[in-house]
Amino acid sequence: MTDDRTESQGRPSFRQHLLQREISVAATSTNPALESSDDIAHADRLKAGCDQIRAELRKLIVGQDGVIELILLSILTGGNSLVIGVPGLAKTLLINTFAKALDLKFSRIQFTPDLMPSDITGTEIIQDDPDTGRRHMVFVPGPIFANIVLADEINRTPPKTQAALLEAMQEHRVTVQGQTYTLDEPFFVFATQNPIELEGTYPLPEAQLDRFMFEIVID
Repeated sequence: MTDDRTESQGRPSFRQHLLQREISVAATSTNPALESSDDIAHADRLKAGCDQIRAELRKLIVGQDGVIELILLSILTGGNSLVIGVPGLAKTLLINTFAKALDLKFSRIQFTPDLMPSDITGTEIIQDDPDTGRRHMVFVPGPIFANIVLADEINRTPPKTQAALLEAMQEHRVTVQGQTYTLDEPFFVFATQNPIELEGTYPLPEAQLDRFMFEIVID
């Protein structure tokens, strides 16, 4: 009834709309069957790759299957995660093993109250040119220039330094002395927090917590 009334009024019916959409998709696709088979092949390769990563992790990590799945999901979706757990639960080993299994550059930053933004992003130093004898500024990249960065105890550093890391997480680039440097891709940040020791810490505000895809609790 609805389709007949719509057609009689000169407007395309819902069925016609679907048909036109199918024709449009078919026109832009050279071989839909081939794309479908490619999608299945990509899914099979993804599953096989995930199984290999899990197998490598289980050589060093015992248990924590749920934590491993969340970290793997965070990496596959290009997100960053906040890992919460007391010391001694192999958080650093877990993230480092992920980096090794994926053949990615790993960097660990220990956050302290006196850590400055330049300690994360890098700084410029004066260097002598042996050819010309002149001095010029050279940028020395900080530990943020890695594929997987572990920000250990992120809540122990002041908000200014936290903001430098979170900006890099959001923009995938850092700015030093007015010069912008792009971070290497892929780029992931896993920040840890100790849920017990809260004295002398700087809790992340809600706006910054939203930058993390998952809050992974290790117990």
